[in-house]
Order: sequence, then structure tokens, then C-alpha cells
Amino acid sequence: LKAVILIGGPQKGKCAGPARGVSRRRSAPPTALCSTGTRFRPLSFEVPKPLFPVAGVPMVQHHIEACAKVPGMKEILLMGFYQPNEALSRFLVSAQQEFKVPIRYLQEYAALGTGGGIYHFRDQILSGGAEAFFVLNADVCSEFPLQEMLEFHQQHGDMHSFVILGTTANRTQALNYGCIVANAGTQEVQHYVEKPSTFVSEIINCGIYLFTPAIFQHIGEVFQRNQQELALEESSNGWQRAEVIRLEQDVFTALAGSGKLYVYKTDGFWSQIKSAGSAIYASRLYLNQYSKSHPERLAQNKPGGPVIRGNVYIHPTASIDSTAVLGPNVSIGEGVTVGAGVRVRESIVLHGASLHDHTCVLNTIVGWDSTIGRWARVEGTPSDPNPNDPYAKIDSETLFRDGRLTPSITILGCSVTIPAEVVILNSIVLPHKELSRSYKNQIIL
Repeated sequence: LKAVILIGGPQKGKCAGPARGVSRRRSAPPTALCSTGTRFRPLSFEVPKPLFPVAGVPMVQHHIEACAKVPGMKEILLMGFYQPNEALSRFLVSAQQEFKVPIRYLQEYAALGTGGGIYHFRDQILSGGAEAFFVLNADVCSEFPLQEMLEFHQQHGDMHSFVILGTTANRTQALNYGCIVANAGTQEVQHYVEKPSTFVSEIINCGIYLFTPAIFQHIGEVFQRNQQELALEESSNGWQRAEVIRLEQDVFTALAGSGKLYVYKTDGFWSQIKSAGSAIYASRLYLNQYSKSHPERLAQNKPGGPVIRGNVYIHPTASIDSTAVLGPNVSIGEGVTVGAGVRVRESIVLHGASLHDHTCVLNTIVGWDSTIGRWARVEGTPSDPNPNDPYAKIDSETLFRDGRLTPSITILGCSVTIPAEVVILNSIVLPHKELSRSYKNQIIL
């Protein structure tokens, strides 16, 4: 048994300027890479998106931990097209030591799609006689019911069948995902449509799959077809690669109705992490789970300590004044300083940041080494799903609507300085800015 975690990579080229928020303290490369999702900027200027901390640990560590718990897991492969760098290498070494499973990074030469990457590295995946392997997209947060998927696979189908993890969305939001129509009795997928224009099904694809080696025959058929189509096209279109294969549109659509594809429906939590706002929501889901899986990661109210409300993660190296009030849904990173009378709620404060006395931080991500002055208020607008709808998912909001910035969480890039007694509301501040006044609904370049 193996696992493949698809971590994607930069699509916008390199970002200008040194990644100071990481490089000074973490020996990151002098030039950081942008994330695939521009909504994740400016945070992705400093660290590859899969290493962005959610609930106190890198986003992809939640995936690795879930895979390492599955009995018989021989190897975990991270696959993407980030340039190997010190931050990624150091994370892999520490994760191997912690979870006692071999972990390797396989770098694609270009963006090959969700199916192209695993087909390109099929020999690596199958080496050692792998009988089955999981494929997980890095930009989702989930309870990761991998063991349940394995047991479901043993009960449904055979060595040539495959399993998609599915969950229920509401009718409107289902259109934003891959929609699955399944036989109510057998759970065999009869129809699959990626982001349909009209309602197809409330069961959506979670981006977590269980495959056997037989999947490569089906991906190979797409590859051969792509090659034949390329041969027929004019040379001007030769930049298109036959290896760019999408599991969802190219493979699942064809497999549906063939008796080889099944859906395992989960009632556990699941969400995409496409934007910085969805990272705060994902942090809440993971912090809620910690009460069962990692109670030691949750801060407790202690005599002489800060006031903790709800689920809060505090890194052991952080310095928190006893009069501060934190929570619910707060994650405090390494070396953070929180002064007297500070209030933090629904926020992620990244390593090295400093919140001076009596600051108020709500629905905000505070970047690495940023400073917020005394009595300042930094606040965003949450982008949470509708709490009254059990099947609601987080919306992938556009950055602008009707020419105006959509109200969303406030993001401070690394090394941002907010002066005393100002208000920053619903704004995105790029790295290395020293603000001199209050801002509302702006991107500060």
C-alpha cells in the first residue's frame, strides 16, 4: 500500500524579491514561488502553499499523518512541480522521522494534471509491488477516512475497481465540484460530470481516491488518444503535451457506468483550501478534531496564563501575556509575541509576529514577522459556509465583484508593520509594507 499526495506548484513563475519572512529564520531559498491560487497570495510568496500552517502544522502534514496511520503503508510520495528547496526538504526529513514512513518528493517537469503526474511516475508508484495506492489532493482538509475506503473497496468490486471519496453538498454549490451519480444499492458510479452547468447530483468528489495498478491502463488509453490527436494537429499546437491528463474529466467520465468506479460517501468534515479565507475555516475543522486526535495540541486555561476560549493552538515558543484573550479558532505560531490585553479570534498568527498591547485581531491571517501596534484593530469578514445548512461548503469567492474588492478576511503579508491606533478592515497587505494610516477594503501594494 502506498499514498500519493498531489501538491501542485507555481503557475505564475517566480515572485520578485527575497522571501524574508522565511529566509531569515528558516533558511528558505532566496526566491520563493507563487502558489497556483492567486487568492492565497501574499502568503504563498513566502512558502509553498502545501507547507502553509493550518491548525499549527503544515497543511500537507495532516494528509501524511492520515496516510501513516493506515496499516501496511509502505511509502508516501509527494508529487508536484515546485523546485526542490530547503523548506520542502527539511519538512520531508522531519516528517519521515516523526511518522516512521519513507516519504519522497517526485518533481514533475511541468504541470501534468491530476492524472498526468501519477502516469509519468507510475514505475515509482508501482515499485515494490504496490497492490493499491491512495491519491490525495493537498488543497483539501478532511477527516481522511482512508481505512474505511480500504474496507469499502474490499466489499465492493475487485482488484480492477477504484474508489472515489464523496460527500454531500447543497444543490447550488454542487455545480462547483465534480458531481457523482451512483447506484443507491451498490454505490457504483454511473455518471460523472466535472463542474456541470446544471444540477446533476448532490454527491461531490472530495479529491481523495483509492486506486489499484489497473488505473494505469485507463490513464494510458487517454495518453495514447492524446498522442494521436497531437499527431493530427498542426505544428503550431505542438506545445500541448500528451502527458497532461486530468483524472476527473479524462478518466472518471469514461469509467463511469463501466462497473469499475465506486463512491464511498463520508459524513465526516471536508473542505477545499483554495483561498486564505478557507485556511481559517480549515483550521477550525482541524482544531475541532484535535479534541479527539491530538488533545495535547490544544491550549488549556491555566493559572497565570492567557484566557482560552474554544479551540486554540499555541506553539510552545510563543510568548503570551496572561491578560490576553484567545479563541475560538486561533492558531499562534513559533516565536509569536502577544502583549497585554490583546484579543485574537478566528485568526492565524504566523511565526515571529508581534501583537502589541491591546490590539484586536479578528478573522485575519497575520504574516511572518509582522508587527501590529498598540490599540490597533485588524479585522476581516469571514467567508464561512452557511452554519444553518449542514451540507453547505465554503464558496470560492472571486477577489473582485462589480469592480470592487469582495469583503473577506484580512491578510497581512510577511514583515508588515501596522502603526498604533489604526483600523485595517477587509484588506490585503503585500509583504514588507509599513502602513501609516487606516485602510478599508483595499489591496495595499
